Amino acid sequence: MITVHHLENSRSQRVLWLLEELGLPYDIKPYARNPKTMLAPPELRAVHPLGKSPVIVDADTSDGAPRTVAETGAIIEYLVEKADGKLGAPAHRESALRYRHFMHYAEGSLMPPLLVKLVLMRVPIFGKTAQKKIQPMIDVHLDFVESELASRPWFAGDTMTAADVMMSFPLEAARSRGGLDASRPATIAWLDKVHARPAYQTALAKGGPYAYA
Repeated sequence: MITVHHLENSRSQRVLWLLEELGLPYDIKPYARNPKTMLAPPELRAVHPLGKSPVIVDADTSDGAPRTVAETGAIIEYLVEKADGKLGAPAHRESALRYRHFMHYAEGSLMPPLLVKLVLMRVPIFGKTAQKKIQPMIDVHLDFVESELASRPWFAGDTMTAADVMMSFPLEAARSRGGLDASRPATIAWLDKVHARPAYQTALAKGGPYAYA
């Protein structure tokens, strides 16, 4: 059995979604954020030294020893492999390259400016001025994503893959605080399509309140 150490309103929601899509059995260990700092609770450090979520613990391993996996991208790759490649890289080379790109792009390029804006939103007075400087950087990414989704239904190609799972959280965050709106219809349509998937809805029901859906 896989245990997902699930922090509310966090990247771990997409791990639950992937598990539902893959049909892998799992349990959820929920954690609440500190209401003042919005940080993860210290109990998560007992699971992994970084004290971050998502973290999974897989008790069903070949050697019988539980395996702990941290970092969303690493978790998603691990789960895809465990499911014999389901939702993994497509066979077509160009689609496979897009898959690899968006698996890394989600956290490597798209998420950092969104996180900076979140921090700035909590800084009084000077934060508003600084937000005006970071938004153009976010817009470059949103325009890129829009152009990609305007040319095909999913990030890697004609079918959904784990790359779409990776891209879900930053684009949900962008719609919440990064300026993503109806002016980028292909991206909004993609998000609506993701949220309508039965596996996504099931993961949402199991994971509890989630501010970005």
